[in-house]
Amino acid sequence: MTTGAWDPDFLQRSPMFEPLRVHGAALRTASWPSLDELRRLLAARKPPPATHGGARVSFVLQGRRSGVFAEKYEPRIYLRGEVQVRECDWHDLLNALVWLTFPRSKAALNGRHYRALLEQQANRAPNRGPVQDAMTLFDEGGVIVAARDRKLLRLIENFSWKELFWRNRPRVMTGMRFYLFGHALYEKALRPFSGITGRGILFEVEAEFLDAPLGVQISRLDDMVAARLGDAAGLRSTRELAPVPVLGVPGWCAGNARESYYDNVDYFRRGRGG
Repeated sequence: MTTGAWDPDFLQRSPMFEPLRVHGAALRTASWPSLDELRRLLAARKPPPATHGGARVSFVLQGRRSGVFAEKYEPRIYLRGEVQVRECDWHDLLNALVWLTFPRSKAALNGRHYRALLEQQANRAPNRGPVQDAMTLFDEGGVIVAARDRKLLRLIENFSWKELFWRNRPRVMTGMRFYLFGHALYEKALRPFSGITGRGILFEVEAEFLDAPLGVQISRLDDMVAARLGDAAGLRSTRELAPVPVLGVPGWCAGNARESYYDNVDYFRRGRGG
């Protein structure tokens, strides 16, 4: 949980926050936005976000933890649509904004969590499984990558960071986009530090996709990510999510305007575990 002074201009701090501006621009309030203000943003969202359980999404104050299955965090969302929010808390505020921005993807994540919890309960398993780990990792630290050229996506898969972000910099800037998804990743972006790494879902898109207005791109990506997450046969392990050192994205860090920035192998690793 991260509390602290409210910054009404936080969405303008960095291009990393660009996806949240589509539905969060009204949060330029003088003090921490209240739960009612978040509810007004949600009420203005068309169509109204809903869970895979058929419940309309709502924002509610976080209550006490309960041992009753239906009262736990994910089941409560799935069954009643109630997303619990702590007031004056960056983590929960950013989670609410991601619900506004990517509602179908968040509902798909919640649906996978709910089904995995039912299975865990039926099997009396003491610990959560790899599907839940994968869902949590993307929910907290996910990044969506869209590119016109499959070769650029392959550079991510091959951990070829300098080749991608430096040698192909013009192609990345014109034919590739990165969209933060995970609310914990957004929280880190408030005070960025070397080492921030997202976990990516990658898409090859048609040439005109990146020329569309941002709101159109976000809506399309929401459908695409929701379909990927909603497939029970997909994303069953954290290894299916590509590590993405997000401060390497051109324009997301002043330091990366220098070639030597990409020589930091502690950040731009050559492979998993490398």
